[in-house]
Amino acid sequence: MAIQSKMIDDKNFTKYLNRHEIDAAVQALASRLNTDYEGKQVVLVGVLKGAIVFMADLARHLKMDTEVEFVRLSSYGKARTSSGTVTIIKDIQADIRGKHVLIIEEIIDSGRTLKFLYERLKQSGPASVEIVTLLDKSSKRVVDVPVKYVGRMIEDQFLIGYGLDLEEKCRNLPDIYYLKYPN
Repeated sequence: MAIQSKMIDDKNFTKYLNRHEIDAAVQALASRLNTDYEGKQVVLVGVLKGAIVFMADLARHLKMDTEVEFVRLSSYGKARTSSGTVTIIKDIQADIRGKHVLIIEEIIDSGRTLKFLYERLKQSGPASVEIVTLLDKSSKRVVDVPVKYVGRMIEDQFLIGYGLDLEEKCRNLPDIYYLKYPN
């Protein structure tokens, strides 16, 4: 953690959300999902790598029958902004026909990657597909994507921690930090 603490100081990061605020947002989302999907079978589709921490915490609060799947898509590479081109690196394995699918994302900005995934999953014949995100940067949206479950609306800031990374580092930080002076 000392290397990450130094990195946060060196990169001018400031705490944005603490662990308690994150937990409250996760529990509120889980409560809505528990109500909306009571008695239904749900497939959680986590978008790797960032959503894994949020998805694990969310799944522990869900009371319905769930399956867990992952996809890995790329539109960023090592950049801080999306390239606009989505590449599938890992697809889901489960048959989702007739099941309720919840796409789990830690943060949404342009919406390009999510729209691609949403449309792709809808083509597989699920009972429903909805999007769940911890953080929504709607001001950065360049494509329309139907986000039904949002933990927090946020402004356009570069964030790390709680699954969010800076060059594949800092995902394991329990809090979320923002970059004060973006390059």
